Amino acid sequence: MKRTLITLEAIAERKNLVEAFHKAAKGKRHRRDVQAFLQHFDTNLNRLGDDIRAARLPYGKFRAFQIHDPKKRLIHAACFEDRIFHHALMNLAGEVLERAMMPTSYACRPNRGVHKAAVKVQQHLRQYAYYAKIDISGYFAAIDHDRLLQVLLRRFKGAECQAQLQRIIASHASTPQCGLPIGSLTSQYFANYYLDGLDRLLASLPAVRAHIRYMDDILWWCDSRQAVTATLQTVIRWLQQERGLQVKPNVQIQPSKQGVTYCGFRILQGTIRLSRRRKRRYQQRRQYWEQLYLNGMIDANQLQLAHAAVQAIAAGTDSLAWRQENLRRHPPLSL
Repeated sequence: MKRTLITLEAIAERKNLVEAFHKAAKGKRHRRDVQAFLQHFDTNLNRLGDDIRAARLPYGKFRAFQIHDPKKRLIHAACFEDRIFHHALMNLAGEVLERAMMPTSYACRPNRGVHKAAVKVQQHLRQYAYYAKIDISGYFAAIDHDRLLQVLLRRFKGAECQAQLQRIIASHASTPQCGLPIGSLTSQYFANYYLDGLDRLLASLPAVRAHIRYMDDILWWCDSRQAVTATLQTVIRWLQQERGLQVKPNVQIQPSKQGVTYCGFRILQGTIRLSRRRKRRYQQRRQYWEQLYLNGMIDANQLQLAHAAVQAIAAGTDSLAWRQENLRRHPPLSL
């Protein structure tokens, strides 16, 4: 297996850091930390490059907060300098991991978002008789640091590169030697690649006709309930032995004709609908922007742009009738 060398000098190269800055600042230029960085841009960028070369990054400063989407999650947002550094690293490492992963993984990858995953799930529901659906218990918090490093070192080489990966992984822990911070760019890439081995296992099992993974939400299809049950035991053992992970008890084994809820969609053989979670999200965001307009905080053009973003929540679904009814039942006060 060919491995890639990524040096600190390559990460700290000015052109790479400028590109990383723009990615980290996208949509966030109004924030204080971004404005502070911009006030002395050259000085700050040079300092960041020097600290990368001296192996002082990441700084490991996080801002913790909770979200409900729909369940409660603890997010750890890295400081702005670390976010630049993460982008600078992934500008070089991201393509390596992308080439290494199977096409059955749909999270955090170009042109492989939730809508593409939903369409592929529907295709498999039409083709194959039974499916299993599982997800991992506390996935990000359960990722073992040593195992993750060994998985990444199958793709990257060099003592300098290994030490840099170790520093990133060790910058956060949910429990001793375990856990990646939800909210960091590197965490998304690393966590996705951590289960590439499971994709390959499923592809090698003769009874598995097709499979799809969106981060730790995993679906696969077989021709019978018995075959699905047998492959489930193989998957559970592999996750325990190779990655130290536990499957949640809410395993689903169902005939494909009943459909499946996946990636925020209710997917049936003949239609794709919004899940309850996406319906709630759609209504909340629509009402939020409409209220800002009514309060005079945004103009009509901004409201139109906001509505376009809200409509993206329902993209690719058969939801026109529901959206019309939702607007009738929950109209803006006056527009």
